[in-house]
Amino acid sequence: MQLLDAKIAMIDAVWFTHDHADHTHGIDDLRVFSARRGHVRAFAGAATAASLRHKFAYIFDPAYRPPEGTTKPEIQLSDIDEDDGVRAAGLHIMPLRVPHGDTVSHGFRTGDLGYITDAKELPSDVVDRLRGVRVLVLNALWFGNPHPTHFNVEEALAAAAAVGAERTYLTHLTHRLLHSDLLARLPRGVEPAFDGLTIEI
Repeated sequence: MQLLDAKIAMIDAVWFTHDHADHTHGIDDLRVFSARRGHVRAFAGAATAASLRHKFAYIFDPAYRPPEGTTKPEIQLSDIDEDDGVRAAGLHIMPLRVPHGDTVSHGFRTGDLGYITDAKELPSDVVDRLRGVRVLVLNALWFGNPHPTHFNVEEALAAAAAVGAERTYLTHLTHRLLHSDLLARLPRGVEPAFDGLTIEI
């Protein structure tokens, strides 16, 4: 629905940050995009990629043939190269490993953009790799009440300050937060993201 609202007619590539259902279970909706160009390129960390191939065997098992009159998403899934990153859509994308409870989430940096969602902290090496980005996207759930797997707003603000981007957008927000309240309370240079937000870098 978000893609329809934004009038997105083509996807160049998909980045799976981690294996949780809210980040992977829309995979079947890639079917329409693969039909338009033959396949969709996708990238994931090795553990996430292995899980996707297992959970969605009907997509990734080359021996599986959908019943006549039906189709399946055609997805070219590649493991993320942790050392050299990947090239997709004309961009060089460097993966950034961040802790997310008992698992790992892969954010990324490409040029002046840093994207981190579902993180509890930014390890020092990730902060170093993010230095110099102009735009940073970070997850944050709510004010106070620390969560075991995600930043709260205060933790996200501390991480944003460590990176020092010109602009930071908070995402993965819960319904406990009002957009207007965040606009009033967040420091200069930090804003809440919203559905349909477009950022030009």
